[in-house]
Amino acid sequence: MPHPNVIKTSDSPVATIVVDVLDEFGDKITREIACERPLTVLLNWAEVVTLMTLGTRPEALVLGYLKNQGFISDSNALESIIIDWQTHSAAVITKEDVSHVESALGKKTVTSGCGQGTMFGNVLSQLKGYQVPTRNLLQSEIYATLKALTYYNETYKRAGAVHGCAVCRNDEVLSFVEDVGRHNAVDTLAGEMWLNQDSGDDKVFYTTGRLTSEMVIKVAQMGIPVLLSRSGVTQMGLDLAKQFGITTIARAKGSRFQVYSGGENVRFDVKGDLE
Repeated sequence: MPHPNVIKTSDSPVATIVVDVLDEFGDKITREIACERPLTVLLNWAEVVTLMTLGTRPEALVLGYLKNQGFISDSNALESIIIDWQTHSAAVITKEDVSHVESALGKKTVTSGCGQGTMFGNVLSQLKGYQVPTRNLLQSEIYATLKALTYYNETYKRAGAVHGCAVCRNDEVLSFVEDVGRHNAVDTLAGEMWLNQDSGDDKVFYTTGRLTSEMVIKVAQMGIPVLLSRSGVTQMGLDLAKQFGITTIARAKGSRFQVYSGGENVRFDVKGDLE
């Protein structure tokens, strides 16, 4: 599949900056903090939304966002993506008919996401009756995945204040993204998978953030059957995970995790307490 032409009119922004702070003893020290910046998304030059983002992979972010909102669906129709950090904008140009976008914008609902978290009224109806493919996994695979993920989170380790998301297969981290909002991170991974025509059937999706309804919906849109989180899960998130057939594993860190849905898909092959 041909990729769209990506035009960047300025250098990519930095992910962190160094600032002077005082420690608990009143001594001056330096620390890195995560940068947060607005990025206004334009579709065929019509303004859609402004995202707050770290800005590390803006072209994938805006594609994933527009795809997940149901605004675009034909990757072959994409012509170009223009990233301009001087105006803090990202324009996606497509030959696809996007005349429906204006009416869809009227249905926008602000959700509980951080950084940005908006879904549109027609997205959930599009997924009515949808089930992700069944994927079995081992307890030992969960442990191996969590161990592999400890080598990532570079921005978080240096500065904090960001979320991380990853697409994994077996014990391999295929792609890892950090951003100021977990929804930005999942949209970025969705954009990458979509451009690469990568199936989610054999994947595990990991996030450092909580599993809200919107996070579960986006993972379902990606066709990924296992959702793994270091944090907790909301009631609506769990209800939707059960509806879509997603195996939901939360509070996952080290050798601890809790399976909230899809327990029948997990085989516990490790005996005893690892700690």
